[in-house]
Amino acid sequence: MKIEVLVDVKTTLGEGPLWDVEQQRLYWIDASGMRVFRATAGGTEIRAWDIPSRVGSIAIRKDGRGAICSLAKGFHALDFATGDSTLIAEIEPERPTNWINDGKVDRRGRFFAGTMDSQESGPNGALYRLDPDFKVTKVESGIIVSNGPCWSPDDKVFYFADSWSGEIWAYDYDIARGTLANRRTFTKVNTANGGAADGSTVDAEGCLWNANVYDSRLYRYTPDGKVDRVIEMPVKKVTSVMFGGPNLDVLYVTSMARPPLPRFPGDGVLRGSLFAITGLGIKGIPEPRFGA
Repeated sequence: MKIEVLVDVKTTLGEGPLWDVEQQRLYWIDASGMRVFRATAGGTEIRAWDIPSRVGSIAIRKDGRGAICSLAKGFHALDFATGDSTLIAEIEPERPTNWINDGKVDRRGRFFAGTMDSQESGPNGALYRLDPDFKVTKVESGIIVSNGPCWSPDDKVFYFADSWSGEIWAYDYDIARGTLANRRTFTKVNTANGGAADGSTVDAEGCLWNANVYDSRLYRYTPDGKVDRVIEMPVKKVTSVMFGGPNLDVLYVTSMARPPLPRFPGDGVLRGSLFAITGLGIKGIPEPRFGA
């Protein structure tokens, strides 16, 4: 196994690595820096788009010419050619201190993204589903920090974390309707060193990978919630993970250069880097595009 810095653009809050199989390109975001990045598997041909507000996650659209972005107060459409962002739907205008955070697309092209309390102190957030016809549905509530949505390879289980709950949850997932049921604890997160569950992905073997932010560790959990592997990263503030590359066998890891609140720890010179881990002997699953 080898861990190396792929791109060092010092993202203030790097998040949401997304490998697009059709384009063979890696996307990621700087949430606080309000930018979307794109690069090749090897970290070349870097392109960046400025976004008008904080960005929590993105999903590539079906035609590949743009993305759906969960910005601070709503879902927007980003046009890659012009750089323009257009509002699709406003979210939680009655909660001015909330913003939309992590999100991913299911294999029917629906975008799931959740909100969070900007001070990370109260259960004021919720999880939303954006359908291809742009209809928005609230599917969960009472969340402090929404993170890590992803699905089992057979689409029967939806995984999700409220970072400060100390748990990653599993739900029964109805792929036909896009609905959740029977929430239960998938695993207890190791919080002994101040870490919390951040971004997740599921590999081809059905195991869940999670970035334990503020604790420098990546965890791989088996489908029954047991810790299978732990990887120590060279920075504390690892934020999310995604398999990509031509063979889907490279694990890309984002990190943040500056913590969002002063109570969180700092890092060394590699803070904010995008990392690539090779030699794991494990492959990921192609990420779907948003269906419109």
